[in-house]
Amino acid sequence: MTGLFDFMSDFMSNVIAIDGPAASGKSTIAGMIAKRLNIAYISTGSLYRAVALACLRAGRSLENVPRSFLETLKLEYRPGADDQYELMLNGEFPGAALRGLEVAAGASKVAAQPDVRAYLLDVQRSFANKNLIVMEGRDIGTVIFPDAKYKFFITATPEERARRRLSQEGERFDAEALAEVARAIAERDEQDANRPIAPLKPAADAVIIDNTGLTLEESMLAVLEHIE
Repeated sequence: MTGLFDFMSDFMSNVIAIDGPAASGKSTIAGMIAKRLNIAYISTGSLYRAVALACLRAGRSLENVPRSFLETLKLEYRPGADDQYELMLNGEFPGAALRGLEVAAGASKVAAQPDVRAYLLDVQRSFANKNLIVMEGRDIGTVIFPDAKYKFFITATPEERARRRLSQEGERFDAEALAEVARAIAERDEQDANRPIAPLKPAADAVIIDNTGLTLEESMLAVLEHIE
């Protein structure tokens, strides 16, 4: 048993775990770190979207995904465009198909199922081989890799995150719209922090980086400074 624990600990030491709430910039920052270090970047959200996409393509219900179906899926990360690692589903890069509205809605449904979460827990841990990886999500440092050598929790104020989200949409907005989106984000934070399965919270030993007022480049450098 000791040998198995040591084996898993070696794998976990190769993980840079990045957690944080929505619109905190954690996905972009994780991707920038992966590109800088030339390592694989794994987004847990894309894995749930891949499961939803596979169900939709197979004409299966998103409400109850059986383990037998999950075990037919082949999920892996391989170098894609510009030699950056991308998720492959059953031998192909789904690309933009993962970002469709129907797939996004389906991802929320499959993510709520304990069987899907348990299956993807094993899948996510299998990616932690002898090469360093960046994994981003909401429970990487607390559930997926609680013994990861590097743990970060990226956050910002609801107002800052609302500003970023509205700016990404490319539309002009006023103070009222900003306040409304900030309220919605704060409510989502509260729900995520109190959900029964894998609640959103920083690991006890995570480095918390509040990037309110920081650029994404500055946030990325803050993470790299701790790693180095």
